[in-house]
Amino acid sequence: MAGIGKIGIIGGGGWLGSAIARSLIRAGAIEGSKLMCSYRSKMPTDDIPCDWTKNNGELVKRSEIVIVSVRPDDWPTLKINARGKLVISVMAGVTIEDIRNRTGSTRAARALPNAAAELGFSYTPYFINSDDDHDASTVRAVFESCGDVDEVSEERHLDYFTAMSGSGAAFPALLAEAMMIDAVDRGIPSSIAIRAVQQVIIGAGRLQEAHREPPTETVKAFVDYRGTTAAGIVAMRDGGFENVVRAGLEAAFQKALGMSGSRPARVPGGDHKER
Repeated sequence: MAGIGKIGIIGGGGWLGSAIARSLIRAGAIEGSKLMCSYRSKMPTDDIPCDWTKNNGELVKRSEIVIVSVRPDDWPTLKINARGKLVISVMAGVTIEDIRNRTGSTRAARALPNAAAELGFSYTPYFINSDDDHDASTVRAVFESCGDVDEVSEERHLDYFTAMSGSGAAFPALLAEAMMIDAVDRGIPSSIAIRAVQQVIIGAGRLQEAHREPPTETVKAFVDYRGTTAAGIVAMRDGGFENVVRAGLEAAFQKALGMSGSRPARVPGGDHKER
């Protein structure tokens, strides 16, 4: 990764931009002297060993790779000329075509890291459209510093991943919240309930990480044992758990489609019909 090149992060003062910056440094993907981050108003009092600037034009000029990490609503006001640069967007809903048109670059990629990027445990799918054959490996190297990475073959798949993995850190938290409320309703002190559900979520993630087996296999093993966990799983399924999850993903997916201006389309494993 030593030859990854000079990187500029527009919006490096925001939570995602700074998470990517920290991960790049922590993983040894880049030296601080080759990293520049921009901010909007007040320079962050941050421990990121990089150069800071308010001038996005200067950032682009000094960078070989430009990561755009601003709110999608702020994207139309961003004016940069990144011709000849590799431009990577981590913005939800902003298309490759729009990135190329607005920046002048023929080397564009979209990537969708999630909130766990700051810890190096993100999942980042990406799509690339570039006339440089080396750019895909560069994008992969950048986001491997944040966690696991996959290239997808169709840009529309990113709209689904905006809903699933992009929002993913919130969904286990929603499950934990429901478990916590149930525990408190049964008389368990809230401080203990919070600590219990947090460790359940952390432990479950660690188990998945350690065993690397499909979730279906984990669930099957518990169901086949026919113990208390199996009773809970069966009751949740009978109560429509999978349908509720699917409805939530569908709502987030439709929101992502609306942001990108795309039409509903089939995605792997989905049943979305064009209409």
